[in-house]
Amino acid sequence: MLKSWLPVPPDSDFSIHNLPFGIFSDERPARAGLAIGNWVVDLAAAYALNMFPQYPEAGSAFRKPALNDVMALGRGFSEYVRKIVQTALCDHQSDLKQFADHLLIPQKKVRMHMPLKVGNYTDFYSSEEHAFSVGQLFRPDNPLFPNWKHLPVAYHGRASSIVVSGTPVPRPRGQTGQSNGTPAFRPTNALDYELELAFVIGKDSMIGQPIPADEAEGYIFGMLLLNDWSARDIQRWEYQPLGPFTSKNFATGVSPWVVTWEALQHFRTPAPAQQPEPFPYLTHHPRQNFDLSLSVSINPASSEEFLVCQTNSSGIYWTAAQQIAHHTITGCNLQTGDLLATGTISGNGILQKGCLLEATINGTQPVKLHEGTERRFLEDQDEVIMRGFGQKDGIRVGFGELRGRVLPALH
Repeated sequence: MLKSWLPVPPDSDFSIHNLPFGIFSDERPARAGLAIGNWVVDLAAAYALNMFPQYPEAGSAFRKPALNDVMALGRGFSEYVRKIVQTALCDHQSDLKQFADHLLIPQKKVRMHMPLKVGNYTDFYSSEEHAFSVGQLFRPDNPLFPNWKHLPVAYHGRASSIVVSGTPVPRPRGQTGQSNGTPAFRPTNALDYELELAFVIGKDSMIGQPIPADEAEGYIFGMLLLNDWSARDIQRWEYQPLGPFTSKNFATGVSPWVVTWEALQHFRTPAPAQQPEPFPYLTHHPRQNFDLSLSVSINPASSEEFLVCQTNSSGIYWTAAQQIAHHTITGCNLQTGDLLATGTISGNGILQKGCLLEATINGTQPVKLHEGTERRFLEDQDEVIMRGFGQKDGIRVGFGELRGRVLPALH
């Protein structure tokens, strides 16, 4: 157990064992930092004090308004930076403590930015509980399509509309189906969230060369929380035969701090057994997920937040390694900054449903919030708050918060 001289609340997601990377600004331009407790370590300023002598190229990477150049230096580099800062936080004589007024900035005084420049975004459908529940709503006799247990189903999302936590989301307009089989054009009446995790790709692969499942995790820099905002009525009308389009391309939220792959290893847990056995290119040993507690709350306008989901990522059917192996089996290449999301993460209980489509059984059974307040889908001014963390053996590593407030449709 590491002990920091900097006071860190015991329930902080940003313990000394975490130290996630993010992009922040104050009165100076956006640059890279690490989170520790309620503070940000200014990595550009720390570099100027020669805290990272083994990587002279780090100075330029730390001053960029995205983490792509930091990630491109490799996981060996990011681990070196974390170890240097961890050691400095345990040493009362370190430069970090001696120059704390210069190197440590209160989080409440900074603005967080998109942590990376996303070139490509793929959203999977990896939770069996979610896939089964949604399938049961529309195909009660055949909830899972025949392909679902043979490959990680996914769709390619829109990278340009991925936004950082705190970015408001105007209610989208679009075509929705009517009972007479003709469309209407209007603001969505079925706006939903989807609780997900996203794997951040930290190095390029070569086009034409699939990534073996046993090597796939080596391409992951870290993880984020992700909210795949969805307009369900638009989605129902447009998704056949090619899948979601405008029902999901208007906004995808991500948390601002990237938790490194190494910081999450303490929370590895066996993944569910797979039956039938997948093709050899999708097999890897050991198959592991992460034991991470995940939650969603809704905060209506001028009210207090209300917990609507509490679940765990340990039961995801298709692992990150399998997602990457399938994504690249045709020779598709991955690039630094790509995001691969898990899809909605759900459990079996009603409080474990990672979206309102499931929790309200397609809007037929509203979720009760405060006294006299309920939701079938999201209303204007609702704020959705997602959280996630792992906690084991006195060590806590978390993602912080992912927030987004619904605004009225633009005219």
